Amino acid sequence: MAEFKLPDLGENIESGEVISVLVAVGDSLREDQPVIELETDKAVIEVPSSVHGTVLEILVAKGDQANVGQVLLVVDGEGASVAGPAEPVAQPAAAAEPEPAPLEISALSSIAVSLPELGEGVDAGDVVSILVSPGDSVEAEQGLVEFEIDKGVVEMPSPSAGIIKQIHVQHGDHATVGQLIVTLEAVVAEPTPVTAPQPAPATSPASAPAPAPAPAASVTDVAAPAAASAGTSTPVPAAPSIRRLAREIGVDVNVIAGSGPGSRISEADVKAHSKKLHENRASSPAAAAIPLPDFSKWGDIEAEPFSNVRRITAQRMSASWSTIPHVTQFDQSDVTDLEVWRKAFGKQVEKAGAKLTPTAIILKVAAAALRKFPQFSASIDMTGEQIIYKKYCHIGVAVDTKRGLLVPVIRDVDQKSITQISIELGEMAEKTRTGKISIDDMQGGCFTVSNLGGIGGIAFTPIVNAPEVAILGVARGSTQPVYVDDELQPRMIMPLSLSYDHRVIDGADGARFLRYISQGLENPYFLAFEG
Repeated sequence: MAEFKLPDLGENIESGEVISVLVAVGDSLREDQPVIELETDKAVIEVPSSVHGTVLEILVAKGDQANVGQVLLVVDGEGASVAGPAEPVAQPAAAAEPEPAPLEISALSSIAVSLPELGEGVDAGDVVSILVSPGDSVEAEQGLVEFEIDKGVVEMPSPSAGIIKQIHVQHGDHATVGQLIVTLEAVVAEPTPVTAPQPAPATSPASAPAPAPAPAASVTDVAAPAAASAGTSTPVPAAPSIRRLAREIGVDVNVIAGSGPGSRISEADVKAHSKKLHENRASSPAAAAIPLPDFSKWGDIEAEPFSNVRRITAQRMSASWSTIPHVTQFDQSDVTDLEVWRKAFGKQVEKAGAKLTPTAIILKVAAAALRKFPQFSASIDMTGEQIIYKKYCHIGVAVDTKRGLLVPVIRDVDQKSITQISIELGEMAEKTRTGKISIDDMQGGCFTVSNLGGIGGIAFTPIVNAPEVAILGVARGSTQPVYVDDELQPRMIMPLSLSYDHRVIDGADGARFLRYISQGLENPYFLAFEG
């Protein structure tokens, strides 16, 4: 038997609160498998096991305060390896027809399905629905659990066909990337045994039993194949899938220290580096929380926990505000003629199944402005000391929902007509309201438009949606007296606000960009002459 004690958690961290226990008595435990989730004063972390075997006893529970050096588990080390199924695989010498049955049994393996990366910068989600039950048969890619993240509700698909053995989360749980979600008794595809005599592996029959124990009895982590991908000839030793993962979560693969042979970078290395960056940001003075008094001393109160959308929004807005030097400029546009034009062509758009809104027109004008001023469709890379200009034109639209602020993205706005943009806006609005919007629908934006005209107000200062460098705010238009050709006339005036990253965009360019948008809205035929 072996005891697993809480290891050192880091500098000046001596204890943590148990958020969840990720194993159960009787489970087969392997080294480096997450055992518990702990919340410390700095972050929520997973504690991996340093022992292997069968779990005999769990000495902590959810809500307990665990100290460094405290015994968490008692493990029977002798239960770690199961070599029984090796013998049936050694039989296929005669290759008679009755043999397929033991081959199918040997192809069963217990797969630990962990929560994968849910999107760029998304490292956790709330369980909103469990779509399967223990004993259910599932197909590959079938949805297992639904998670709510800051960008919507997403399904976690099954990596393989098989039978649900155990579900390790409950409705309402807060799950982090890499956490064990489901244990699946899966069928591993082994096409080579189908042709019995000749297509046996290049190795001799005597050596065939050797690889059998691994698929037959080992618990496999679904993240392992990506991390084990080989084949790199570039200076940084990392597989293409690992490089793609690093790009998607905004990590520079060149600064990651690899833990594999020859300093090869694995998926775990990328995630650990990203997690450290998030923890460093969270522990910075700018993100420090102000201690609150006991408000109940002065009257009744009600505390409502953060939703996952609200939690992530708060973190990202704090990071954007503390790391981006914001400048906000204001202008206004006389949209009197545009409103006449919009009402005249509105029925034509309605026939196509959409509604012609000011937002659709604003997006089209903004797309033209982004082509003329490419620095507004860029991102800044402080690590590499470079500015990345995007040749595509995808624009996000901030949407107010019951769950919080979501930003779906309309793609290739510069290549679409206003009617096409109107149709997509309607579809995105419906998906956002019903919670069916996907992560892909909210990624890849170059620029954001936040239109509060439907609510009211005369101006506001929007916060840049990093890693973008600019955002356009639109307030409600109002009828105002304006001198036109020395005559006072009632005109519809729309207030505009432009916030931008001063590291990339200078004030003069900000003024030119906003004036260009204002002119595009003032004259419905402006874009035709601009091309």
